[in-house]
Amino acid sequence: MQSFLLALAALASTVPAAKAEHPKPHATRPAKAPRAAKAPPAAPVILPSESELRVAEWVATSGDNHALPYAIVDKLGASIFLFDGKGKPLGAAPVLIGVALGDEATPGIGSKNLAEIGPAEKTTPSGRFLAKFGIAFGHERILWVDYATSVALHAIPPGANPKERRRQRMLSPTPEDHRITFGCINVPTAFYGKSVRPLFQRKGGYVYVLPDTKPIEEVFPRLRVQALADGSTS
Repeated sequence: MQSFLLALAALASTVPAAKAEHPKPHATRPAKAPRAAKAPPAAPVILPSESELRVAEWVATSGDNHALPYAIVDKLGASIFLFDGKGKPLGAAPVLIGVALGDEATPGIGSKNLAEIGPAEKTTPSGRFLAKFGIAFGHERILWVDYATSVALHAIPPGANPKERRRQRMLSPTPEDHRITFGCINVPTAFYGKSVRPLFQRKGGYVYVLPDTKPIEEVFPRLRVQALADGSTS
């Protein structure tokens, strides 16, 4: 399990630098030395955490996803790993998550307007969620992770406040910089359009959100059973 997740991490390697184009020499004058091309900003290298590895192994060996595609979101690592229904790794990407630390959603948060949500309420709840596409405000179809608390997984909204610098935060290697949303999980636009949407749009799938304050066994109790089974076979 660890080997194929490390292989998956290689799929999310940094963006290659742009190559400089060398002009053809002029017929009468020697060619000037080409200027070095500036490389585009590098995407953060995404490596699976120990918690991600544990959850991925548990899901793959137990069939907890019921043959549906699934994603594992690591809030502490600000990353997401995507798998098909058979547990094959398909890709990884950075994520933006809720501003506040916390693994529970505030009661009634789903019925509030965004302007009514306080800073401490902007959490991304942890747990196991059956995610499906549905209609959001403005008649846009998005992947609802938890409809009751208005938590969805989607690309960076086109109308996001420029002062939040969401695209720049997405490329930051510092996980704390990725805390900017009201609780939704933002992923890069290309990753959402080419990977998430085609995979989940037919039947949905599971999203496993790892905790940032609670012990992981409290959020996913079946990990204790897996640990006992691993101990008995070692």
